[in-house]
Amino acid sequence: MAIVTTKAIVISAIKYGDSSLIAKLYTEKSGLISYMIKGVLKSKKGKLRAAYFQPLTQLNIVASHQEKRNLQSLREVQISSAYSSIHLQITKQTLAIFLSEILSNVIQEEEPNSSLFNYLQYSLLWLDTHEKIANFHIIFLINLTKYLGFYPGDIEGQEKGFHLREGIFTNQLHEKEVIKGGDFFHFKKLLGTNFDTVESISFLKSHRQSLLRILIRYFELHLDGFKKPKSLDILEAVFSK
Repeated sequence: MAIVTTKAIVISAIKYGDSSLIAKLYTEKSGLISYMIKGVLKSKKGKLRAAYFQPLTQLNIVASHQEKRNLQSLREVQISSAYSSIHLQITKQTLAIFLSEILSNVIQEEEPNSSLFNYLQYSLLWLDTHEKIANFHIIFLINLTKYLGFYPGDIEGQEKGFHLREGIFTNQLHEKEVIKGGDFFHFKKLLGTNFDTVESISFLKSHRQSLLRILIRYFELHLDGFKKPKSLDILEAVFSK
């Protein structure tokens, strides 16, 4: 058995029995790990509290890891970066649920990836401290592909379309998985952007929804077993107001 002290981000937590949780945490040192947290839903005085395991909460944990066990155990948990708005504002709550569902789909391996962890940590803190967030999830997803290995290729060419399945720019506009026209223009505008330039990017609601659907399709084509998030329709409804 190894005692591990690490930063972690809550990916998901589901109820187990009457009083326990099974939480998936993306840890800085060990990658994705599942933990059984017994009695946390009924405990009022224990060190572990259910509130710690809301989607995308950032934690410092001390855990016991045993080889060949599917569920590990937590010894100590503390909030590492307390959010001031993500779990209080309905738009940000909805984003957190959507992003946690995305991350549940794309992060599967028990392998550490410090670059990905740092990206998630920075992105979530940015979301918590800014108010102009209508394009946040779009930029989050396109830049997430850098860490998953299928960020779109060279954007300097003169091609008029992008092949979602091949991940390349193309002039073969008749092919099924090629985006073109307005969708291509808006997609290309995303590339090379980051959260610091998000306010300079303007999309109509219809453009944003179309881009989101395109990005979900892009993920489906490049990640085995990726499923369209159940919260997608709710997210679009919230951002259509």
